Amino acid sequence: MVSRLSFMGVIARVFMWAFLLGLVVVVVYPLLWMVLNGFKTNAELFSDPFALPVDWSFDNYRKAWNRGVGDYLTTSVLVTATSTVATVFVSAWAAYGLTRVDIPLNKAITALILGGLMLAPTVALVPLVKMFQAMGLYNSFWALLILYTAFRIPFTTFLIRAYMIDLPREVDEAAEVDGAGRWTAFWRIILPMCKPIITSTVLLQILFTWNEYLFAMVFTSGSGVQTLPVGLTSLMSKHGTEFPVVFAGMVIAAVPVVLLFVFGQRYIVKGLADGIGK
Repeated sequence: MVSRLSFMGVIARVFMWAFLLGLVVVVVYPLLWMVLNGFKTNAELFSDPFALPVDWSFDNYRKAWNRGVGDYLTTSVLVTATSTVATVFVSAWAAYGLTRVDIPLNKAITALILGGLMLAPTVALVPLVKMFQAMGLYNSFWALLILYTAFRIPFTTFLIRAYMIDLPREVDEAAEVDGAGRWTAFWRIILPMCKPIITSTVLLQILFTWNEYLFAMVFTSGSGVQTLPVGLTSLMSKHGTEFPVVFAGMVIAAVPVVLLFVFGQRYIVKGLADGIGK
């Protein structure tokens, strides 16, 4: 009986490792294929798309950069950085008010903010376009900043609030005894204690903003304000016959996110586990 159980355990482990290996191949191989094709010429790509490049030249990456990828990258960095700072700060301040301050209709306000999680962005596209056109913000950096901040505040507030609920109330009382106001207590005491969930929300906001396509496509039309996902589409339509250049642009766009996920995934998991998992 014992030997049978151990044999079944070995079989289960073999199947588990086979599944994980297959999953790695499914995820990694397309990325590797994209990187390799960024070094090829059109003739090499169409003659044998799965072969290694004959000449490992960075000409396609230089072409992609000069054809607008550099500008798209700059715009994406600016939009991502500003929206991340705005979203996390507003959400943390809102979570602090909902968990540490006794305010009237606290539960109703919490339900109203979290109700934003149920709002699908596609439903609001037409009225949002009309509103931004009337305000003169359409096709501008501010349009993306407002949209990326507003639509992510409910989710980010939900995460930070779940973490703040379990923070000891004694720290608030000690801060009040020492003469600290609400802002000082929030900025110097509560926020540092929320470092794990703050780190997680920052990384999640960066990943969302960097890859977001719908808002960037609908609310921007000029090359000066387009982010990488939309810019790469334009690159493909303008220079569609040079697919290696398009692949090179995709690699440039993917590298920051891949590096961020590789080095930040443990912080994401730890923050979410310490917050929602409590």
